[in-house]
Amino acid sequence: MSVNRCVYLLSRSHFRSRVCAGTASVANSTTLHRIRRTFKQLSIRHSSTNSSSRPLDTSLFVPLTVRSDEGDGTVGEELTQPLDKGELLKVLNRFYKRKEMQKLAADQGIDARLFHQAFVSFRKYVLEMNSLNAEFHIILSDICCGAGHIDDIFPYFMRHAKEIFPMLDCLDDLRKISDLRVPANWYPEARAIQRKIVFHAGPTNSGKTYHAIQRFLAAKSGVYCGPLKLLAHEIHEKSNEAGVPCDLVTGEERIFVDPEGRVSGHIASTIEMCSVTTPYEVAVIDEIQMIKDPARGWAWTRALLGLCAEEIHVCGEAAAVDFVTELMYTTGEEVEVHNYKRLTPFSVSNHAVESLDNLKPGDCIVCFSKNDIYSISRQIEVRGLECAVIYGSLPPGTKLAQAKKFNDPDDPCKILVATDAIGMGLNLSIRRIIFNSLVKPSVNEKGERELDTISTSQALQIAGRAGRFSSVFKEGEVTTMQRDDLPVLKEILGKPVDPIETAGLHPTAEQIEMFAYHLPQATLSNLIDIFVSLAQVDGIYFVCNIDDFKFLADMIQHIPLNLRIRYVFCTAPINKKQAFVCTSFLKFARQFSRDEPLTFSWVCRHVNWPLVPPKNIKDLVHLEAVHDVLDLYLWLSYRFMDMFPDASLIRDIQKELDGIIQVGVRNITRLIRATEDQPASAQNTASIGLAVLDTPPLRRGRGTKNQRKDPRAPDSSLSSRLVRDGLLTKELLQQLQREWVREQSQQGDDSNSANKGKRKKK
Repeated sequence: MSVNRCVYLLSRSHFRSRVCAGTASVANSTTLHRIRRTFKQLSIRHSSTNSSSRPLDTSLFVPLTVRSDEGDGTVGEELTQPLDKGELLKVLNRFYKRKEMQKLAADQGIDARLFHQAFVSFRKYVLEMNSLNAEFHIILSDICCGAGHIDDIFPYFMRHAKEIFPMLDCLDDLRKISDLRVPANWYPEARAIQRKIVFHAGPTNSGKTYHAIQRFLAAKSGVYCGPLKLLAHEIHEKSNEAGVPCDLVTGEERIFVDPEGRVSGHIASTIEMCSVTTPYEVAVIDEIQMIKDPARGWAWTRALLGLCAEEIHVCGEAAAVDFVTELMYTTGEEVEVHNYKRLTPFSVSNHAVESLDNLKPGDCIVCFSKNDIYSISRQIEVRGLECAVIYGSLPPGTKLAQAKKFNDPDDPCKILVATDAIGMGLNLSIRRIIFNSLVKPSVNEKGERELDTISTSQALQIAGRAGRFSSVFKEGEVTTMQRDDLPVLKEILGKPVDPIETAGLHPTAEQIEMFAYHLPQATLSNLIDIFVSLAQVDGIYFVCNIDDFKFLADMIQHIPLNLRIRYVFCTAPINKKQAFVCTSFLKFARQFSRDEPLTFSWVCRHVNWPLVPPKNIKDLVHLEAVHDVLDLYLWLSYRFMDMFPDASLIRDIQKELDGIIQVGVRNITRLIRATEDQPASAQNTASIGLAVLDTPPLRRGRGTKNQRKDPRAPDSSLSSRLVRDGLLTKELLQQLQREWVREQSQQGDDSNSANKGKRKKK
């Protein structure tokens, strides 16, 4: 059926449904817009279905070692004669050079790369075997004697190629498994009901989530799906305070309101943890614009397509309305849109702050690096002011404590220094947002980190925190620290938000298990690579970045675990930039593989519990990493309860650790001073930059011209820059220093010996 015919039938069926529903007019702009958009998607799907499959990345195919068998003994030699290895080599090389053979192999899915690899293995196999299969021996003998044709080798070559590259024999099956073009069909329970989709669209602080939550509370059953643990906790508490029993489900925590552990009708969860098989009356999906996130977007796609709820209330930016409407065409569901305006105004100042001397109560300085946070908070303290500090790697309890300190009108702390972690999940009384910089590290479509100017969406999300409806400031203001950044900020905020155009997908454990059935010798990382290479996606979807998954898969590849367990371990939410967390992950997997439970005492030995308050920034960073390790334990404990049996004890010490970190953050300027006061020899490795030792090198992108060198930043020596960029660790630098001293000493000894020899000759 042609695409035009599909669109014609679609428009006719749409017309009929409108008439049956009593709609007065069908030929309106909305209908035409929908038909045009559907035509576009059908065109994409039509071309992807009927065109030949995209070229396969055969560099991902790892050849297997074929075990040599003894063939049929000497039967071939007895029927003909022993093969001359030299003559045989000439025959095989002639076979390799024949263009006809390469073309015939290409028709079987073997490109030039695979043909070469397969031939090298085949030639080695033939020349090194003591005896070959009798039939093959006879054919080779005939060719060497001029009685056979060289093309007769091809079937045996193909048989060998499929032995070392087993995926060649099952490419069609692998393509079917990795066909991701119709993800709506993955959720039969959701497709079995007619869901009502309500989109609450509006900017930050417009009340869109409030209206969705009101419907959630009024329903007999419901689920809230949010991007952060803090948001899930907030809805959990609000619901129970309103007299609606609501459980909490996050990756690391389960709280059941019922004392006997029975599940409540309402659940507040992080988006990855929502159930797509449990029926609800109402579901709320918050921050829907994150469906385009290169790493986590798949979770929003799964929730939107898969939740079994009579009503799905979607909250987010208006830029996502058209896309969500389009996505719902694939499920046959229409979208009802409610638009909201910001409850309190905010304006862009005509003047930059320029100096920290110009700070006022209620100011929040937004930075995009820990170094800037440490530096600015130190400079604020020098001016006799107190400030609160919030950044992403702090434990949730510490973030809430710092927010409470800043919000408390009786607390002398009136300034907040934070990263964009304040963009969602925290209620803050901010009068003015001050962008310290407009350049932020980001991840591009290739998974590479680069520096780029923040987007309009990001700028609005952060700027919208000023003058919130629930705060003491009824009007907000936004500005920059540097004068040159202010016109850039105005330009960014003046642009429309880029519309959402694609949604993320991620291979499931079941899909990877089916791949492994066909490719039992492949590693998990290799299975993922081949899956992504073969995956077919519709024009409105993309496969999420799986670099972190592969990083963990490669890390534990040598550890004996079955595939499903290995997959679960690799989906753990780990910051791969933290060396201590990665080391702990490795130890957890190794202990698990030995079938030895990870007990409370074992974990305490690993993290050196009890821990003491930090003395400098390096200590604080380590405590944050230990908190993440305990989070990892709790996350795994809900997947493997028998092997991680002491979750309650771990949670107790994690709360204690959170308190220790809170003390450290309250005294963060003292920690910065202690770091600065270290001997000069230690500055290269224990400077303020230690907080980002684990940050990978960044590629320069657009917007780097807006960056400025901080006068308080560490020195620009090569060693300092390598440490700061994460190319060297403290231990490696110390080892290099020791080796350098040894080499210099040895060279000095050699020079002295040479000089003595010269004097003796004289």
